[in-house]
This record gives sequence, C-alpha cells and structure tokens, in this order.
Amino acid sequence: MRFDPSRHHRRSIRLRGYDYTQAGAYFVTVCAKDRENLFGEVVDGAMRLNQIGRIVDDEWRLSATLRDEIEMDDWVVMPNHLHGIVLIDPSRRGDRPAKDPSHLPLKLEM
Repeated sequence: MRFDPSRHHRRSIRLRGYDYTQAGAYFVTVCAKDRENLFGEVVDGAMRLNQIGRIVDDEWRLSATLRDEIEMDDWVVMPNHLHGIVLIDPSRRGDRPAKDPSHLPLKLEM
C-alpha cells in the first residue's frame, strides 16, 4: 500500500536508508481491519482470546515453522491487534524441506 496523506496521518518510524531485508530483530504490529475488536477481550487485566484470537495466535506461531529464515520471539495478541518480535536471518532461507500446505489449519470465514 502506498502512502496516502489523506488516509495516513502518522509519520513513518522506519529508519531512512535502512535495509529491512537484512538480519535482525524487528518489532511488528498487526491491526485488525478498522481496528475492530475481533480477537477477544481483556477481563480483570488478562487477555482472553476468542476463536479468532486463537487463530491469530496459532498463525503467528505457524509462521516460524513455515519460513526457515524467521524465529518468533515474544508476542501478545490484544483485542484488535498483535504485537510481536520477529528475528530474521536471511542466510537460513531454504534450510528445511518445503511444507505441504494441506496440513495447515483452516481459516475462519467472517
């Protein structure tokens, strides 16, 4: 998606000139469409994932098993977003045999 000043009102926190394809630890935030609370709710200070939230959590974990070059560090699923740290090492790409996608979990249709 290209930057559209009429829709995007935050300045980029990306380091100008940095090559984000290189090895490193990256902090990632993924938001639900329209920031709708789709993943569960906070009850007594603890996050309670609903079915969709569990799918988000499962898919986050699954990413590291499908992609040789990444490891997942800490992450948290919130009501309308996920925060996580991804460790990327492009030199590990291709270390494992290709996965058969037929065993992957089914997606919940909304």
